[in-house]
Amino acid sequence: MTKLTKGRVVISPNFKETIDLAQKVYAKHQADGLDSLLNDLDGDDWAVSGPLITPSLELHNQAEEMTRKAEDLYRQRDAKFASVKSALITSKNLLKGRFSKTPKRLGDWGFEIDDTPPVKKTKPAQ
Repeated sequence: MTKLTKGRVVISPNFKETIDLAQKVYAKHQADGLDSLLNDLDGDDWAVSGPLITPSLELHNQAEEMTRKAEDLYRQRDAKFASVKSALITSKNLLKGRFSKTPKRLGDWGFEIDDTPPVKKTKPAQ
C-alpha cells in the first residue's frame, strides 16, 4: 500500500525564480479567463497583482545593473586608492620615526594620536 503525501509547494526566496513563477501563474490565470480557479482568491486579485510583474522585473533588472556598476566603481576606486593608502602609511611611519619623542606632532598632519595605555586582556574565569 502506498502512502499518499500532501506534497510541498516551494516558493523560492530568490526574486528571479519567484517572478518567473508569478509570470507562469498569471499566464495560466489569464488563459483560463472566467473559468480560472484564481478568480476565487480572497484578499488578492491577479487583475491588480498581475500587471505589476513586468514593472517589478524591470526594476529588479535596473537594480542588478546598478549593482554591477557599483562593483566596477569600487574596483576602480580600490585600484586608485592603493597608491594613496601606501603613501599614507609610509608618511605615518616616517613621521613617527622623525617625532619618536613627540608623537603628538603627527596631529599637525591630521593623524589622530591615541596615547592611552592599552587595556590588558584578561582571561575568562574557568
